Amino acid sequence: MTRNLTRRQILGMAALQTAAALGFTRVSLQSAQAVEPDAVQTSPAIVIGSGYGAAVAALRLGQAGIPTLVLEMGRLWNTAGTDGKVFCSMTAPDQRSMWFRTRTEAPLASFLWLDVINKDITPYPGVLDRVAFANMSVYVGRGVGGGSLVNGGMAPAPVQSYFAEQFPTVDATEMYGTYFPRARTMLGVNSVDPTWFESTEWYQFARTSRKAATAAGVNTVFLPNVYDFGYMQQEAAGTAPKSALAAEVIYGNNYGKRSLDKTYLAAALGTGRVTINTLEKAKSISRAADGSYVLTVDRIDVTGAVVETKQYSCTYLFLGAGSLGTTELLLRAREKGTLPALDASIGTGWGTNGNTMVGRANHVWDTTGANEATIPVMGIDDWANTANPVFAEIAPLPAGLETWISLYLAITKNPQRASFSYNASSDSLSLGWSAAQSAVSVAMAKNLFDRINSANSTIYRYDLFGSTSKAFADDFCYHPLGGCVLGKSTDNYGRVKGYSKLYVTDGSLVPGSIGVNPFLTITALAERTMTRVLAEDTAS
Repeated sequence: MTRNLTRRQILGMAALQTAAALGFTRVSLQSAQAVEPDAVQTSPAIVIGSGYGAAVAALRLGQAGIPTLVLEMGRLWNTAGTDGKVFCSMTAPDQRSMWFRTRTEAPLASFLWLDVINKDITPYPGVLDRVAFANMSVYVGRGVGGGSLVNGGMAPAPVQSYFAEQFPTVDATEMYGTYFPRARTMLGVNSVDPTWFESTEWYQFARTSRKAATAAGVNTVFLPNVYDFGYMQQEAAGTAPKSALAAEVIYGNNYGKRSLDKTYLAAALGTGRVTINTLEKAKSISRAADGSYVLTVDRIDVTGAVVETKQYSCTYLFLGAGSLGTTELLLRAREKGTLPALDASIGTGWGTNGNTMVGRANHVWDTTGANEATIPVMGIDDWANTANPVFAEIAPLPAGLETWISLYLAITKNPQRASFSYNASSDSLSLGWSAAQSAVSVAMAKNLFDRINSANSTIYRYDLFGSTSKAFADDFCYHPLGGCVLGKSTDNYGRVKGYSKLYVTDGSLVPGSIGVNPFLTITALAERTMTRVLAEDTAS
C-alpha cells in the first residue's frame, strides 16, 4: 500500500500508525504519540471533519505552510482489537462496528425474514453511524477519514452534462480537465483487470447481474474504485491477508483500501503543518470582535461521556463535517444568533442522491456464488434514458453461501428536495423529508428493475429489508447531499455568504443529486475551492 506514495505521505502514515488510538489523540508529524496534550487554543486555520472535502483542505493548507488543526469527532482507527485486526467484518460485527449502539443497524435487516444479520454490541465510538430522522436515516463514517473508512470505494465521475446541469456556474471543462484528474490521482483511483474479473469466482455475482441487464437491453459499465485491485488479486491467490474477500467493507477494511488516512490525510500530516485532534465534536461557532472564529468543542471518551468542553479560535475556518454536520453547525449559528448574517438558504436543497436498494431473486441456474468480493466494480447504466434515468450499482451480498440474490443500490434522478430546521429546545436538527419523496426514487428504480425481471422471468426479494412486503429499501441513504448549496448559501467557490474566511468544502455544497457516488465530485470541488482560496484569500 506504500507504492507510489511520496516521502511525506509515508511519514504521515507513520504518524497515524504510531499515534495513540484510544481516548483523546493529537496526531501530528512532530508529536505522533502525544496523549492528553495541552489543548491548542489558537490555530491560523481549523478544519472541522476529516472526510473528503476536509482532507483536501487540510493538505492544501499544510502545503501552503499554514498551521492547521483538524477536529474529528470519531477516533483514529489504527489499533488492533483482540482478533488482531483494526476493523471487524460485516459477518462478525462487534463494538467497533457502530457509533454508540447496543445493536448493529446494517442496511440489510433480515434474510428469509429472519433477524440473523444484526448483532448485539457494546456501545463504543464505532466506525459507522446511522443518523435517524423522520422518514429517512443517513449512513455516515466516524473516524479519521470519515466516509472513506466505510464506503464501497466507487469513484465514478458524473456525466458531464448532468454535472453542468447541477452546477451551472462552475466551469465543467476545467473540472473534467483539471480537478477530477487531480482528485483521482490523489485518491489512488484504479480499475479491476477485466480479464481477472471475467474468470474469478469473487465476481460471479456481478456477471450474473450483467447477464440479466443485457437480456433487458440495458448497458452495464465497469466502475473505478480506490480499493487496490492488485492487492485484491493477491487476496484471491492466497498471498496476502484478505479484506475485500473477507466480508469487510461497511465497518472498515483492514487491508487494500486507499482510504483518506492513507492518501490525503497522510500527505497532510507529512507537511509538518497539520495536527488532527480526535474524539472532539464542534458544537458552536461564533465570531470575535477581531474577526476570528471561536469554536466551542466537546471532547468525549470511549464511553461517549463529555470529559471536557474547550474553545478554539482561528482566522480561517473550513467546514468539512459533511452534509449533516456542516448544515447543523451553520443552522445552529444562524438561529442562535452567533452568526446572524448567514444566508436564508442554509439548510435547504437537501437530497438523498436518489438512493434506494433492491434485491432480485435469480433462477437456480443463475448462481451468484458463495464467495463475493465486497467491493463493487460494475453498475447498470440507464442514465441516458431521459424518461427514467437510473444508475444502479451491482452490490455484493457476502453471506459465505449461495443465495441466488442480486442486490443493487439504485441512484435515481429524483428531483425532490428537503430542508433542515434547527430545534432550539432540543438543540437538534430536523429533516423535512417525506415518505412520498422517497417513493419517487422507488418508482424510478422499479421501472428499471421491472424491465429486468420481465426480460428474465425473475421476481423481487421481499425478505431483505425487515418487512414481508417491501422489495425496495427507501428509508435510508448513503449519499446525503445539500444543505449549504454552492452558489446559494456560498459563493461559487464555497465561501459562506455573509462572512469572510469561512468556507464549506463537503457534500453539503452538492444540490441533492449528482447521479453517481459523490465522493470523487466532492473531492474535485474541494480541490477547486482550495486553489482559489489559497490564491486569493490567504496571500500575504
